[in-house]
Amino acid sequence: MNQLFTSKKNLQKEWKSKTIDYAQAINAFVEKGMTEGWEKAGKEPQEPSREKCVKALLQAIREANIKGEFETLREDWPLAHAPLIPLLEEQSQSIPTICLLNDGTIVARIGTNYQDGHVIKIEGTKVTLVPEVDLFGRSSCRQYFAYTTEAGIRITKGWLGEQTALCTYPTGKEGVPETFDVAGFDRPTAPSRLIPFPDGTRVLYVCEDGIFVLEETKAVRLLPTKEQITEHFDWLSEEYPDDELSMNLSMEHGAVSPDGKFIAVGSQDSSHLIFNDKYELVGDIGNMSEYPHYALFSNDGSVVALNSCHFYNGITIGINTSLLTGIKTNAYEENEKTIVLEEMSRVYAGASREGEMIIGNANGYIRAFGLDGERKWEHHIGSSVGDIDISEDGKTLICSTYAGFLSILSLDTKNRAPYEIGSGPHHEWRRWIFWKNQKPLIW
Repeated sequence: MNQLFTSKKNLQKEWKSKTIDYAQAINAFVEKGMTEGWEKAGKEPQEPSREKCVKALLQAIREANIKGEFETLREDWPLAHAPLIPLLEEQSQSIPTICLLNDGTIVARIGTNYQDGHVIKIEGTKVTLVPEVDLFGRSSCRQYFAYTTEAGIRITKGWLGEQTALCTYPTGKEGVPETFDVAGFDRPTAPSRLIPFPDGTRVLYVCEDGIFVLEETKAVRLLPTKEQITEHFDWLSEEYPDDELSMNLSMEHGAVSPDGKFIAVGSQDSSHLIFNDKYELVGDIGNMSEYPHYALFSNDGSVVALNSCHFYNGITIGINTSLLTGIKTNAYEENEKTIVLEEMSRVYAGASREGEMIIGNANGYIRAFGLDGERKWEHHIGSSVGDIDISEDGKTLICSTYAGFLSILSLDTKNRAPYEIGSGPHHEWRRWIFWKNQKPLIW
């Protein structure tokens, strides 16, 4: 027994020392590279091997959760991502949508939108199932929520509050010229994003079958545009005359401005497109990297950030929303109306607080920059980011990943722990693990 205890203690000490030493080294390397240039930064520190400690780490996490004792867990076993990567292929599951309610409760979708999954609610250290909700989304003004139901997309004021609208699903024939005979669909594919408008009567429905605005009595297709549909269907009719006409999107994404006046959408085969609240195309902005991938409005609605990507990297540009109507720029060309906000990220999620945009990227980093592109801070979570949300007061940020982690950060605390990788005065004080076939765990 004493030998077993000694072995566990040695593994714990090794994990802690290697984790802290590496975090300190990589933080110093990045800081020097960003301030003095990467040539002067030297060789990047190598991630230390801690795989032999993982079994003891997981045992310590499970024991702490059984006892409900978390005070020393993080101090003894500080956060690290790389040593867990070998477990993720079988254990991890995506957390594509999260929301931090105004009372501090967290709601999250566990499992990808297109597979079986469920929605949970986190209150303190308690996790409960929300059986009446499958897929959901929230408006940028924080007041309205949308949920998929058999009857349509239900919109409520507040989480599961009073219903303000029940919007019809699209038929698949919206925006298709009458010259083409399409079967449509009984139900579109599951949405990757549901974004209610700030009037609580409409919702942006983003899915691989198209991007639509749904109202109670109709659906309007924004993407693919009528021109794209015509071009693609003409090609299909000529090359594959016996095939059924259909069209799908990849990297589909969308955002609604806080005042509901602008809708930014895009996909792998489009440019960055801007529609007004009458669903008229008013702006066409060329991508600066290979494929349009994400859009985000600042919380005051003054700037829209548009990300395009190539593999795990990308470029995010910003445009003042007062310039959107009538804007037309070419791909890969600099323009006086646009500025580069960030040049390192394929963006998967974003949030905004006063004077600052915060994005989560494919490399597991949260990065923040000003509306003018000034670099603010970054924080490492690990694995591609699934979703981000921020509290109304801008002091708490939550972040989910494709690895099945859900992190809670206190912002601007100046209490960053020695094991945390990043440059900001922020502290991740809790990490939830939602892995397959096991109960949620606090780390």
